Amino acid sequence: MSSPLLAFYDTLVLRRPWLSLLLVALLTAAMATQLDKIKIDASADSLMLQGDPSLDFYREVTKEYATEDFLLITWQPNAPLLSPESLQPLHEMSEALRVLDGVSSVTTILNVPLLESPPVTLSDITSSEPLATLEQPGLDLDLVMREFTTSPIYADLLVSRDGQVSAVQINLQRDEQYFNLLQAREALRIKRKTGALSGAEDAELATVEAAFKARSAIVLERDEQLVAQVREIADQYRDVARLFVGGVPMIAADMVSFVASDLVVFGSSILGIMALVLAIIFRRVRWVVIPLVTCGVTVTLMLGLLGALDWRMTVISSNFVAVLLIITLSIVIHLVVRYRELHALAPDGDLHERVVQSMGLMAVPCFYTSITTIVAFMSLVVSGIQPVIDFGWMMTVGICVGLSMAFIVVPCLMLVWPEGKPHRHTGAEPTITSFFARVTDHYGRSIIVVTVLLVVLTAVGISRLEVENRFIDYFSKSTEIYQGMELLDIQLGGTIPLDIIITPPDEDAPLPGLENVPTAAAPPAEDDEFADDDDWDDEFSDDVDFVVVEDSFAPSYWFSLAGMRELDKIHAYIDARPETGKVLSLSTVFAVVKNLMGEDIGGVELAIVQKSFPDDMKKLMVSPYYSEDTQQARLTVRVKETSKDLRRDAFLRSVRAELEDELGLSPDRFQFTGMLVLYNNVLQSLFRSQILTLGAVFAAILVMFLLLFRSLSLAFITLAPNALAAGIVLGVMGLAGIPLDIMTITIAAIVVGIGVDDCIHYVHRFMHEFKVDQNYRATMYRCHSSIGRAMYYTTLTVVVGFATLTLSNFNPSIYFGLLTVLAMVAAVLGALLLLPRLIVVFKPLGPESAPDAVQN
Repeated sequence: MSSPLLAFYDTLVLRRPWLSLLLVALLTAAMATQLDKIKIDASADSLMLQGDPSLDFYREVTKEYATEDFLLITWQPNAPLLSPESLQPLHEMSEALRVLDGVSSVTTILNVPLLESPPVTLSDITSSEPLATLEQPGLDLDLVMREFTTSPIYADLLVSRDGQVSAVQINLQRDEQYFNLLQAREALRIKRKTGALSGAEDAELATVEAAFKARSAIVLERDEQLVAQVREIADQYRDVARLFVGGVPMIAADMVSFVASDLVVFGSSILGIMALVLAIIFRRVRWVVIPLVTCGVTVTLMLGLLGALDWRMTVISSNFVAVLLIITLSIVIHLVVRYRELHALAPDGDLHERVVQSMGLMAVPCFYTSITTIVAFMSLVVSGIQPVIDFGWMMTVGICVGLSMAFIVVPCLMLVWPEGKPHRHTGAEPTITSFFARVTDHYGRSIIVVTVLLVVLTAVGISRLEVENRFIDYFSKSTEIYQGMELLDIQLGGTIPLDIIITPPDEDAPLPGLENVPTAAAPPAEDDEFADDDDWDDEFSDDVDFVVVEDSFAPSYWFSLAGMRELDKIHAYIDARPETGKVLSLSTVFAVVKNLMGEDIGGVELAIVQKSFPDDMKKLMVSPYYSEDTQQARLTVRVKETSKDLRRDAFLRSVRAELEDELGLSPDRFQFTGMLVLYNNVLQSLFRSQILTLGAVFAAILVMFLLLFRSLSLAFITLAPNALAAGIVLGVMGLAGIPLDIMTITIAAIVVGIGVDDCIHYVHRFMHEFKVDQNYRATMYRCHSSIGRAMYYTTLTVVVGFATLTLSNFNPSIYFGLLTVLAMVAAVLGALLLLPRLIVVFKPLGPESAPDAVQN
């Protein structure tokens, strides 16, 4: 730090330490009052790729088909499924669920219409009389069970094929205010993106965004309460059945619960373990209290800021607290170690001068480590995914707060705390860092060989990296959410929704199979083959009522013979895929009609399905799979989340290719949508934006190294261990089969940020020490015994603290803990072994002025 800046800093902060600490305490107390406003958002919308055309199409489809969110309860009774011992408590539970606020309906085996128990006719379906349900007495339960386990509609969806498990679907009321605000926000954002947004509309957008944010908080809180109420009701029946609660709202609620629990439990544990490790390392109360107070103040200020601004954390950005602890602790330990060194060299010196000197010596490296770390995290801002963007911005602001608090709280506490006895460190006693110095000195060739081998293994590991996202892998096998998703996949048709929307080939084309359908305005012509058949009407009326089709009725392509056959082929292909579970479409409805008639169906029966089904049957069997407004057909597919062989991107590409090449659909006739598509797009975008931008991040860091060190060769040497550390972490993920997903993708930025800190501190100290005797080996030993200690202390403290995350039930927290530990170890080993060896070999600071004189 330059003398004028140091003098200004001294006057402003250090000359009045009690006042500085009081102001920090008041600010911290003010921010602490905002902690109860912190919100964690785990909604599906928060994880979407904003601006993704697939997201816009998904919202259109959701609106067109009036899709509701729902919760599921798997019902696996101790008694037979259709026995009174099962049906009575199932009825009681469904009635209790039905009256919950926010529930629109509850679908169970008790209230779905029975079509084959006994078999009904098309006349029965089209009549106004309600069809039988399981609640009707006197049914043949064997027939009912056979229908549930074999029906194209109910089997593998409502009841498992073995008849042991049933699903209770709790449909949630659609919040129209939420979706109206969402639609208004997206429309205004599109205008802003195209530059067509006026000043008044810009103000309107700000208002709509604020209203949407407030409404989404209400919806999330309501869903969390509803999930808790559903679980409470389900718990009352665990003595008669094995139950699991599932569904997207439940996953979101559980993820919030796990994240909040980890923040409190493991955050406290990490701080406690850090305190213990610091006590063992420094053996002074002040050197335990000062780092912990500084870290605590930094985290409180940031969390309070999030609460005050309603800046919501997600399952991704919630990691920022842990990463901020690492970075702040690193800065504090470097300040403490430097102060202790100066105190040992001049134990009788002036306390104030010693503190000022410590801060002045560490200001430049700490500033540059913070800036380069910010550069690494700013790479997240280009992801296009809001939680990842928020993580980048949160870390940027947090690092600035941490750096500021380190240079205010630490020196001020040093000044007001009695200084005590100096640390008698001469740099000559054996330590772990001096051992690393000897290894670097005597085994330099081995270090280079090991580095080359690591580069090769890293390349192999990175080549095996997969971009995948299995939500079931986020949870421990002992959790309800894991077991429920597994049961749904195995016995109830899969979990991840995929929709395939298909457009007719040509809406103006003749509809084969319907040309001869009799209408009220056009009776059969005299030469019709059925005109003289007196028995035709009687035979037909035995099966269905005569249908009068108005002049205005325009049969859809999908209710023609050609449309039915095309849908049957597509449905059969999708259903045969090993990755898919339950598939539903109009083809399913046609199969039911065929079963009822006992024979193939023609254009007349297809017209009845489209036109003459009553509203309740149309809502169940037609409307979910066909849009009258767009004339599009919809296939709903449940993909098996538990499939270890599922590769989402490859699966979607394969299905697309088959539909085009084998089934002859032109690319403009079909589109994929659903959560499977959206999350796949998120992952592919993350891979491109994060992995492929690492090169740009390293280029920016190289420029900063060049500005700091004023040496191109030294800048490249300093960059090498950082690149290797990042590569090692990614390579280990590839070799261990840990996929890159929305939770682990940020580890690259974390590794770069941590690695850069160690290297900058070491090289900056090396340049300072080299001026003493211009001897590379001697300088290396001195640096390992000084700045190397701070690096080692930081790594040891963080490694032990973050190892506690392996006890979490939330697997992303476990991965984060393990990968952070690996990143810290790789970074410090690179900085204490490879970096000094490269400096000694290439001599980037110029030739030595004297031969080695280091005594080992």
